[in-house]
Amino acid sequence: MQPTFSNIFFNIILIGMAGVGKSTVGHVLAQICGKKFVDTDELITKQERMNLQEYLDRVGIDAFQRLEEKTLFTITPQGLIVATGGSAIYSEAGMAHLQTTGPLVLLEASLTTLEQRVHNQNTRGLINPGTGSFRDLYYARKPLYHKWAELLIPADTGSPEDIAHEILNRLHNTDLASI
Repeated sequence: MQPTFSNIFFNIILIGMAGVGKSTVGHVLAQICGKKFVDTDELITKQERMNLQEYLDRVGIDAFQRLEEKTLFTITPQGLIVATGGSAIYSEAGMAHLQTTGPLVLLEASLTTLEQRVHNQNTRGLINPGTGSFRDLYYARKPLYHKWAELLIPADTGSPEDIAHEILNRLHNTDLASI
């Protein structure tokens, strides 16, 4: 059974760490809902005509984060499924804007799971304001994700389809469905 939502224009925005499955689950969720899928990292790579790591190496963290924030502001409430880059949560203004377009859904997995999934930590285009490890990044970002999340969905196990259905079921059973 596919839940229906009273406002067809609201987006569902997926946030979370690299490797948690935002893009994979987002594609599936978009298919189930009959909505368009948008990945903010893909928007950046298309605009800049290079992958995230190349762009990050070329312009540095500050310029990357300015472009990422600008990209977040291009998202308007039009019934999208949106996967954000893992570093989107560093933009207070960008996240506040996204929050006005639909519910922010945190896909969350354990550090162990993420380390098993993310094999290209040094070439993935990860924004790490500190110079610590992936573990340090995980623990630094975790409270920021929780600050913005309106719904938390475990993503350690289950297929992308299972996780997408869990998102829809949870949205349907909360006040977020009436956005």
